[in-house]
Amino acid sequence: MTTRSRTREEKLITELFDLCDIKLNGDDTWDIRVLDDRFYKELIRKGDIGLGESYMEGWWGCPRIDLMIERLIRGKILEKIKNNPRLIFLTLQNLFFNCQNLSGAKKVAKVHYDIGNDLYELMLDSRMNYSCGYWKYAQDLEQAQEDKLEMICQKLQLEPGMRLLDIGCGWGTMAKYAAENYGVEVVGITISEEQHKFATERCRGLPIEIRIEDYRHLNGLFDRAVSIGMFEHVGLKN
Repeated sequence: MTTRSRTREEKLITELFDLCDIKLNGDDTWDIRVLDDRFYKELIRKGDIGLGESYMEGWWGCPRIDLMIERLIRGKILEKIKNNPRLIFLTLQNLFFNCQNLSGAKKVAKVHYDIGNDLYELMLDSRMNYSCGYWKYAQDLEQAQEDKLEMICQKLQLEPGMRLLDIGCGWGTMAKYAAENYGVEVVGITISEEQHKFATERCRGLPIEIRIEDYRHLNGLFDRAVSIGMFEHVGLKN
C-alpha cells in the first residue's frame, strides 16, 4: 500500500488546525473533510476569505461548521497565522509564483468556463453578466446589470465610430451593449472556447469581432479599452 506524500502547504495547515483541536479528515463532527487539494493553497493565499471561498467551491466540508468556527476563534488561529514565519514565506511564494501563466490560464478557462453554458444561463441575468451589478437605483438583477453596463459606457465616454477593446469579454455582454447603444466597433477577447462560440453567435450582425486570444498576445490600436471582472485571472506576478 502506497501513501500520498504531503505538500508543504498541507503539512503547515494540518499543524495549524491541530493547534485548535481540529483534524483534517478526522472523525469528529467539527473536523474538516478536505475534498480538493486546492484547499491548502487557497487557505494560505487568502486566509479566512480563502476558507470561505474554498468551501463555496466544494473543496472541503464539515458536519458542524459552527463547532469548527468556535474552535478556530477559541484557538486564536489568526494570531497563530500572523506569527508563523513558514506560513508568511509560503504565502509570499504562492502570491508571486506565476500561476496565471499562459498554460495555467488555459487550464482555468477549461475547468471554469468550458463546462457548458447551461449553468450560467440559469444563474445569470438574460445578458449573461458574470460580475456584480450596480444597485444604486435598481430593484432587480436585470436592471442592476443594465445600469452597470450603462455606467461603464458613460465612464469610457464612447462615441460612434470608436474602436473598443473588451479584455475578457465573457459571453459578449459588454461588446453587444456598447455596439448597440453607442455605435462603436468592438474587439472582444476570451480564452474560453464555449464563451467564444456563444458570444460570436450572440453578436452576429453587429460590428463585433470575438477572438480566442490571450491578452498577452494582443496587437492592435483601440480608442478605448475595458475589462470587467477579469483581473482575478491576471495575478500579482503579471
